Amino acid sequence: MPAIKVVLLACGSYNPPTNMHLRMFEIAKDYLHRLGNYTVVGGLMSPVHDGYGKKDLVSSTHRLAMLKLALQDADWVKVSDWECVQESWNRTRTTMQYHQNLINAALNNGNYNDVDNDMLTWIPNNVKNGCVGPVQVKLLCGADLLESFGTPGLWSDEDIDMIVGQHGLVVITREGANPLKFIYESDILTRYMGNIHIVTEWITNEVSSTKIRRALRRSDSVKYLIPDNVIDYILKHKLYGSKDTAI
Repeated sequence: MPAIKVVLLACGSYNPPTNMHLRMFEIAKDYLHRLGNYTVVGGLMSPVHDGYGKKDLVSSTHRLAMLKLALQDADWVKVSDWECVQESWNRTRTTMQYHQNLINAALNNGNYNDVDNDMLTWIPNNVKNGCVGPVQVKLLCGADLLESFGTPGLWSDEDIDMIVGQHGLVVITREGANPLKFIYESDILTRYMGNIHIVTEWITNEVSSTKIRRALRRSDSVKYLIPDNVIDYILKHKLYGSKDTAI
């Protein structure tokens, strides 16, 4: 049986992007390839729309620029600005379905339905050329997103049916976490348990965008926690209350 081709899609604020955001893709790819029945053909980072309204969220112009800098040497992970250029915030399932539909069109003799070419830059070249067969978009996330499915009113059953049932999750979790217990306690996640891949990150890294912003406000060093070119961008534009002394 041929391996299932996968594009990993990670949605988030990336405020700012950290090395751990990038590492998640490598961890997930290694895991899926070890299973033997998946081949990861691409990765995609999709920053959230400004209308999401999260505290301390800088404009998508800055977040897109930082992501492009962070990924300038990446050979298989790219940035999609589709969420950011919409008129308003979109739900995750809408974002996933858009990217899945565009990949399907790319595989169907390049029938993009008059889509602006700028919106196609994230599609892997082998997918554009239609030479890899069917491709499935899976949501790459942390255990906190998985657990958020249990927050009343945050996700509809239709969201979970689409995201988990039709696409699937690759969840990066830390040693000592127990996401399987959370899945067990959720009827709808248990229904789709076969479509949820739990990946433990044994080389722990507790860096987060929140901690990075705090360090920048305090003029503490963030070197080796986020890419150097992203640090330079933050300092140049004085983001997150940073000063030139923060490195």
